[in-house]
Amino acid sequence: MALRAAKAAAPATRGLRALLSTFSPSFPFNTPSKQVEKPPPAEPSTNLFVSGLSKRTTSEGLREAFVKHGEVVHARVVTDRVSGYSKGFGFVRYATLEDAEAGIKGMDGQFLDGWVIFAEYARPRPPPPSMQNNNTTPGYGNYNSSPYGSQ
Repeated sequence: MALRAAKAAAPATRGLRALLSTFSPSFPFNTPSKQVEKPPPAEPSTNLFVSGLSKRTTSEGLREAFVKHGEVVHARVVTDRVSGYSKGFGFVRYATLEDAEAGIKGMDGQFLDGWVIFAEYARPRPPPPSMQNNNTTPGYGNYNSSPYGSQ
């Protein structure tokens, strides 16, 4: 009986080795097929984007953390309308470009309220899509056309 169990286990180990041998450098899931392009770095400005904020972080707490590195004009944590908690990011505006650079160097990768935060120059908000004849499909937010189709 023990001999049969040993013979039955031998093909199972070969099968396991064969399965594990598929995890090689040529295995398709080890390397991504597409290279994801990072967006270009934002142009230096006095406005900083801060991400990685805790749900407990307030605008006042954000200001207090960044005022150590320069004159903060405005600090705002973006919050959820319903719960009032932080969405995990915010903005800090400094008086000068030098203060903003010092704020990034001093706060990027640091802890705030127990979380590691990331600071970088804020990118400008893209303009909203125009409502002037760009969308001719009726319904679903198109206020320029009839709600009942072509008439």
